[in-house]
Amino acid sequence: MATAAERSPADTDVPVIDLSQAPGEGEAWNRPKWMIYLWSATELVLVTNPWQISSRLRTKALRAFGAKIGDGVIIRPRTRIKFPWNLEIGDRSWIGEGVWIHNQDQVTIGHDAVVSQDTFVTTGSHDLRKNMALITRPVVVEAGSWLTTRCVVLGGSLIGRSAVITPGTTVGPNARIPENTIYGQGAPQYLGHRFTSNDRGNHE
Repeated sequence: MATAAERSPADTDVPVIDLSQAPGEGEAWNRPKWMIYLWSATELVLVTNPWQISSRLRTKALRAFGAKIGDGVIIRPRTRIKFPWNLEIGDRSWIGEGVWIHNQDQVTIGHDAVVSQDTFVTTGSHDLRKNMALITRPVVVEAGSWLTTRCVVLGGSLIGRSAVITPGTTVGPNARIPENTIYGQGAPQYLGHRFTSNDRGNHE
């Protein structure tokens, strides 16, 4: 009996998309090939490298390739950035060890925000029904927000000001997380306000 991989198209009505014809991958680069390759080498040596412990050097490398990074930003080892020219990080924000920002579209992280260890932020997906064409949508993480460890944030999502996403939670695609809320695992759900009216006077 033929396996699923061996069956001919006549054996089933379920279609399979020819991935060699999927459009869009190179269109998201927005830079010449030589720059893509140079960034890949720089990222490996200065950004992702666990032996390179200097956040300042990591920040300089990202800025040299077009990232907009504010003052006092901490970026830990093993960070991966797909395209630094599509990245903006506000003052005093923290990017934890092992964070992967797969930003084929713009990723904007506000000031005093935290993206914790092994969190994955991606702006890209595919047309799953037509031709697997690349689809990109920007991601915004507003000021004061905290993406805790091993979160997944999908394209088109907006994390509101001072919101908290709890460990292991998937957000999106195109989700809108209200400001000052805590969202939990699985399908994000409202868990409560982060600050009360009495707290507001102690923050900007």
